[in-house]
Amino acid sequence: MEQEEIEVLVAGPEHEKYVDTILDTIAEAAKVRGTGIAKRTHEYLAKKMSEAKAVIALTKDGVFAGFSYIETWENQQYVTTSGLIVHPDFRGHHVAKRIKDMTFTLARTRWPHAKIFSLTSGAAVMAMNTQLGYQPVTFADLTDDEAFWRGCEGCCNVDVLHRTGRKYCICTAMLYDPTEHLPAKIPDEVLSRIKRLQELDEQ
Repeated sequence: MEQEEIEVLVAGPEHEKYVDTILDTIAEAAKVRGTGIAKRTHEYLAKKMSEAKAVIALTKDGVFAGFSYIETWENQQYVTTSGLIVHPDFRGHHVAKRIKDMTFTLARTRWPHAKIFSLTSGAAVMAMNTQLGYQPVTFADLTDDEAFWRGCEGCCNVDVLHRTGRKYCICTAMLYDPTEHLPAKIPDEVLSRIKRLQELDEQ
């Protein structure tokens, strides 16, 4: 399958029908890798879509290919791009990289002064983060927002996080500081989606 046959776009309320498939795909991937993952509910991901805080990849026929979402912390001082998943049928087609690039650009567009961070145990995600300008950091460099850390409670490795006093865990912490980089180049599709969201807010 060619890259052109898979569309990567900012998700909206119309994509809620894919949420259960997304959750199942995330759960199965965690089992295969034998790693932990923060559990999310149907309502949580649906809300991300309605707030234009998610990116979805679909084939031209509307088949789910991949997903990721964004969350803000500490009054939008920090942003995370999380839950990156690609359906097994579409791996090897650079879908993960396209989703990662889109969520990263969306985050920089909506919160240009926020620090963007990632917690991951996957080598592929670490490589993509490095290409985007993330740097490995300690957990102390991440948000202190307790709501964020509660998201780790659903992970099978959370006991490690507790035992170390939240100083480290199985995941690697990576941080992108916008003060160290040039302004983001914003794709037209991202600008259009944000404009539509702003218009809805004004109604």
